Amino acid sequence: MKTYTLVLSVMAVLFASACSPTDGVVAEASAAAPAPGRFQQEHAAWVQQRAADLRKPDGWVSLIGLHWVEAGRQDVGAGKDNAIRLAIGPDRLGQLEQRADGLYFKPAEGARITADGKPLQGEVKLVPEGKGGGTKLGYDQGKGQITAIKRGQRLALRVRHADAPARVGFAGLDFFPADEAWRVPARFVAHPAGKTLPIASVIGEINNSPNPGYVVFEKDGRTWRLEALGDPAQGLNLMFQDQTTGRQTYGVGRYLHTEAVAADGSVTLDFNRAYNPPCAYTDYATCPLPPPENRLAQKGAGAQPVRLAVLAGEKKYALAQH
Repeated sequence: MKTYTLVLSVMAVLFASACSPTDGVVAEASAAAPAPGRFQQEHAAWVQQRAADLRKPDGWVSLIGLHWVEAGRQDVGAGKDNAIRLAIGPDRLGQLEQRADGLYFKPAEGARITADGKPLQGEVKLVPEGKGGGTKLGYDQGKGQITAIKRGQRLALRVRHADAPARVGFAGLDFFPADEAWRVPARFVAHPAGKTLPIASVIGEINNSPNPGYVVFEKDGRTWRLEALGDPAQGLNLMFQDQTTGRQTYGVGRYLHTEAVAADGSVTLDFNRAYNPPCAYTDYATCPLPPPENRLAQKGAGAQPVRLAVLAGEKKYALAQH
């Protein structure tokens, strides 16, 4: 919509220059509506795509439940008598059973369910989400989706629905104004091979994640450091907190993904693209938390703490009120 408005503004200026004998009027109009630069345009497109991804029928705002699986058999459905009660769905959807070799689902009589897009007639083993995908159960004519996830030794059902209140009430994203000053040059410093970093999650799990190195950068006259996850050849994953955390920005912290690290170790940290983890939009996510090392805090004069305020990227999210 912003791009469309910009086009109309430019057309109006061109029309005025062709029809008006007063050059000053054209100059004033141009000054009143300056065309955004390439950086702002690219950033606006990135934000728009991110919002579209979140609001997809199976995006993060479509989550309606996270149900931890107990041993034995459990009935699944929206009815009150189900052990796993769906927020949206038929009274009786099917039965879940955790066995020694995995998790199995059997549809209730008359329930129309698909498994990976094909009609489900009998029992199916649910492969948990992972790099290779995972089994997707569809119901409610495809608007509902159920997958299994594994966290540590626990299994859970993750349930999505296109009519989820969080999706229906999606308010769009709120970002600080794009500022090229927050495209910060940094240097990647590798750790010894095999180093890991304990990463906690909002559900209390702790995983030792590969920690290939850290990045150092200069801002506000100080040198700052962030521990990195991921593959330097594919791009680093950074999770951080800063002085804005819990104030202007989400209380858990924010994430940032970089492009691939250059051969000389240089990498750009574009904090304009710092974004909220999924748990900013739903109570049914299992987000990893920024490690203590990434709080962007250090001791100042007189041992007073100094924190960097990253006034860039995504702000707090608030569900639209209806």
